[in-house]
Amino acid sequence: MLIQVNYADDRYDYVKDFMLEPLIKSGAITKFRRTSGWVRVGVDPIRKTRPDGPYLGADRRTSAANA
Repeated sequence: MLIQVNYADDRYDYVKDFMLEPLIKSGAITKFRRTSGWVRVGVDPIRKTRPDGPYLGADRRTSAANA
C-alpha cells in the first residue's frame, strides 16, 4: 500500500507502508495522510509499534476445549 507523505523540506511523495515508521523515527517527514486526513508527526496521535521480542505477559487465550 502507498501512503502520501510530506517531507521536512516540503516535498510530497508516496512511500510503501513499511517505510512509514523509519521515516517518522528519522524525522524525515512532517506529516502523512490517512483516510481520515493528514497526521502531523509530533502533534497528532500515532500508533506505537510493539517492542521487539516475544510477549512476556500472562497468556489470556482460552479455547473451547478449556472452557
